[in-house]
Amino acid sequence: MPSRPTTELATLGGGCFWCLEAALELLDGVIAVTSGYCGGTVENPSYQQICTGATGHAEVVRIEFDPAVIDYRTLLTAFFSIHDPTTLNRQGHDIGSQYASVVFAHSPQQAATAHDLIKELEAGRIWPDPIVTAVLPAPTLDDPAPTFWPAEDYHQHYFAKNPTQGYCQAVVAPKVAKLRQNFAQRLKPG
Repeated sequence: MPSRPTTELATLGGGCFWCLEAALELLDGVIAVTSGYCGGTVENPSYQQICTGATGHAEVVRIEFDPAVIDYRTLLTAFFSIHDPTTLNRQGHDIGSQYASVVFAHSPQQAATAHDLIKELEAGRIWPDPIVTAVLPAPTLDDPAPTFWPAEDYHQHYFAKNPTQGYCQAVVAPKVAKLRQNFAQRLKPG
């Protein structure tokens, strides 16, 4: 009986999770993307609580991926290409701590990769302002803080379910198009 391929997790926040989910799930090697909340102090928070900014959570996506198909660095490169990592707690008109640019690293290797890529992007002067993306430890079985909480069901696959909704057309669709263009060779077949 064949064994299931070994997968890894990545937890990334870069503004609205609808944008990240819709774009990153297109990459070959990405198995599943779950929108959720991470980094805060309230257990199992609601979207309404998150929107107040008082819980300390960021909107994030948890990505299960096959490192034999897509490596963590490529996943991070795609992440940095579809959001502005130079704005503190803001993506466009979305303002608040829940829209932080953050990498929750699941291992010391992921943290090192994130720090190295940020240094390279800074050196390349891709953006006129410095990168403010935080690199923090992700929850583990031994230390669940900061815990990842899946968002409510209506947030999952939001763009796929609501492609004509105004925010989806104005904000999500351009990020999806940008990823399709910049990572055309890395998209899932079909």
